[in-house]
Amino acid sequence: MKYALLICTPVGGAELSPAEIADDPRFTSYIEEVRSRDLVKGGARLRPASDATTVRVQGDEVLLTDGPFIESKEYIAGIDIVEVADLDEAISLASRHPAALGGGSVEVRPVWE
Repeated sequence: MKYALLICTPVGGAELSPAEIADDPRFTSYIEEVRSRDLVKGGARLRPASDATTVRVQGDEVLLTDGPFIESKEYIAGIDIVEVADLDEAISLASRHPAALGGGSVEVRPVWE
């Protein structure tokens, strides 16, 4: 079954660069595990929420707003699509994600198939 792991980072928290992630043993061991087990089926690391553009449509008018559409204590920093046996395995995987260990969180959500 496929699940989306929404990787959430605290607003104002440290934003690691791709090079810093590549050098962080917490991330490298996690990445090695999910790749060796062929669990990740897609995903992306997202730029900071401050780089977001929110689009709304009112009638024929397209309205653009800089930033995310809601304010919160966390923002989505990345998405992993994983294929695992069940919710328990998805939760187990999410609990080992470095974002969950470093003050952020990982939301686990089933994917419509």
